[in-house]
Amino acid sequence: MDSQNFKQAMRHCAGAVALVTVGREKGRRTGLTVTAVCSLSDDPPSLLVCVNRKASAHARIVEDRSFAVSFLTHEQMALALTFSGQKGVDGDDRFGFGSWTTAVTGAPVLEDALVSFDCDLRETFDAKTHSIFIGEVRDVAFRPEGRPLIYLRSAFHDVQAMREPVTLGDLAARKMIWSGFS
Repeated sequence: MDSQNFKQAMRHCAGAVALVTVGREKGRRTGLTVTAVCSLSDDPPSLLVCVNRKASAHARIVEDRSFAVSFLTHEQMALALTFSGQKGVDGDDRFGFGSWTTAVTGAPVLEDALVSFDCDLRETFDAKTHSIFIGEVRDVAFRPEGRPLIYLRSAFHDVQAMREPVTLGDLAARKMIWSGFS
């Protein structure tokens, strides 16, 4: 399997866009844009975050032993571009955009994020070019009315239309959904 073919395939897998941020004091903060974040456990509440070892935030997460994850809304696309390095803004200068607060761990958290998690670093696993960070969640905040920013096919997207939720016990809805396949 060549890496280009793999990358092309992964571009068809939608991911929620988040900022991983670290740094207790101004001048030493940094962060990056990621889609490789997921829930790991609810006992204790924890997240799994994958970060390239070449990213400036990588060494800081290991040093500070904490980080924050702020999932973005569709209105925050410019922040996603800024923290991805596409706007030519580096390190602490990235925090000149958006409204930031300090979390329980001291990590910077985006105040109006869709969802934010403040984490203590509990474990680190090396996997080729990336490290897998396991963060135990110390605090969480969320805005239920926000619309998430999604990355798909090498571009950012807004989730505009959401269907009504279908539950496992909703037999009529399942029949309606699957009727188009028969």
